[in-house]
Amino acid sequence: MTSQDIILETRDLTKHYGGVHALQGADFKIARGEHVAIMGDNGAGKSTFVRQITGVEQRTRGTVTFDGREVHFAGPLDAREAGIETVFQTLALADDLDVPNNLFLGREIIKFNLGPFSILDYKAMRRATLEGLEKTAVKIPNIRNTIRNMSGGQRQCVAIARTATFHSKLTIMDEPTAALGVQETEQVENIIRTLKAAGEPLILISHNMRQVMDLVDRIVVFRRGRICADLKKEETNGEDVVSYITGAKTQPGYEEAA
Repeated sequence: MTSQDIILETRDLTKHYGGVHALQGADFKIARGEHVAIMGDNGAGKSTFVRQITGVEQRTRGTVTFDGREVHFAGPLDAREAGIETVFQTLALADDLDVPNNLFLGREIIKFNLGPFSILDYKAMRRATLEGLEKTAVKIPNIRNTIRNMSGGQRQCVAIARTATFHSKLTIMDEPTAALGVQETEQVENIIRTLKAAGEPLILISHNMRQVMDLVDRIVVFRRGRICADLKKEETNGEDVVSYITGAKTQPGYEEAA
């Protein structure tokens, strides 16, 4: 990968919680248009890694370069404004708001600004919401319904649809199908394929080996807070990946992560 190819790069990304080293020296790259899976046991450092990238937490040390410049996001909103859309396991949706208001939460379109009072342009927000849903092939029967009245799959799809609505430069999904049924999982996977066809890069955190082998170009394995393997999908298999996850196997160049 040349520097122009890379959309995100981390160097020596590290997070300590007191004496606990949750993430240690993570060097990671993802190219424009590439889909990369992050795998590992619970506590391996996967979600910690994402929290440092997106500004949910502040890193102990290391650098993050996004879209050609070094960044240090103060919080998730900064990351979103820069072009990183993240679908967290908690979804971060407002249950009492409808779909357009959730998609534009914190980024509302203002029709009239009257000092301390503002009137939202709900019509423009609704139009952009429908375009985003169409782009990802997400089907929501009534976008005026509140999130509280939607199924788990519909909620997940609303969270993912934000990435299409705002034309993100990078999408990160943290276990997007962990709590979904077969049909809802298929819908989310189709959205991921749509993003791939559009050339939009994606980081997918998943425990689902079948899903990973079906959807991504490359697999990065975390173990005990370190990256222990970086594998091209076509050069590996599920059994091989599990060997790295459990520590039964170590990739050359990552010996100290074992």
